[in-house]
Amino acid sequence: MGARRSRVGRVLLWTLAAVTALLLVAGAAFAVWVLNPYQAEPEPLARAADDPAVLVEHREDAVLIAPAENPSGTGVVFYSGARVEADAYAAVWAPVVAETGLTVVLPDLRLNLALLDSSRAESAVAEAPGVETWYLGGHSMGGAFAAQHLGTGDGATDWEGLVLWASYAVAAADLADREDLRVLSVAGGRDGVLTSEKIAEQRPNLPEDAAMEVIEGMNHAQFGAYGHQAGDGEPELTDEQAHQALAEVTGAFLAPS
Repeated sequence: MGARRSRVGRVLLWTLAAVTALLLVAGAAFAVWVLNPYQAEPEPLARAADDPAVLVEHREDAVLIAPAENPSGTGVVFYSGARVEADAYAAVWAPVVAETGLTVVLPDLRLNLALLDSSRAESAVAEAPGVETWYLGGHSMGGAFAAQHLGTGDGATDWEGLVLWASYAVAAADLADREDLRVLSVAGGRDGVLTSEKIAEQRPNLPEDAAMEVIEGMNHAQFGAYGHQAGDGEPELTDEQAHQALAEVTGAFLAPS
């Protein structure tokens, strides 16, 4: 009996050691994954900063993109995709700001994950106190958690609508019957991370009058300016062409009426 108990004890210890080792390996892999985010490509970021029609300001915990003249009074708080730094979207939003007078706040998110910071938008609006009408949006995971935040109704901001780039709302966000929200969803026809077909499958989770757009030839990473993303499709548009098409669609939706 004593020998049997000894064997059982050794098996339990080995099992515990194996589980502990697996957890350590998984934890280390997650740390490497999350601590190596996608960063903004320098050339597109520099072009946005040099555009005389917009002001790109890196603040302590956000990037602010504002028109140099004639702000419209409308703004967007935009969540980055998973592990993408906020300023990787400055180059894509700058032409929209130049065209519409929109103000855009790209907030830093904890570990660059909207999953950990879905209510960040409520404090981000303070970056642009002159804005009267606010939209919330995001790319990929950022968009999903922006939608979730709107669904909770938490916070003091009266959100006008939602802007989804290569993203979708889950059923739990409870947005399908929201008649008070304007919604734009833009998919990429060559997106290999989140295909336009998968986004279409989630269409019932958005209000009936949501504007659904597909930019043919555009892949997932082209919704930002941070380089290639693993698992993505091969684009049929250049980055400049994709960004121009995205700016036209988004600008038309957000332009002053």
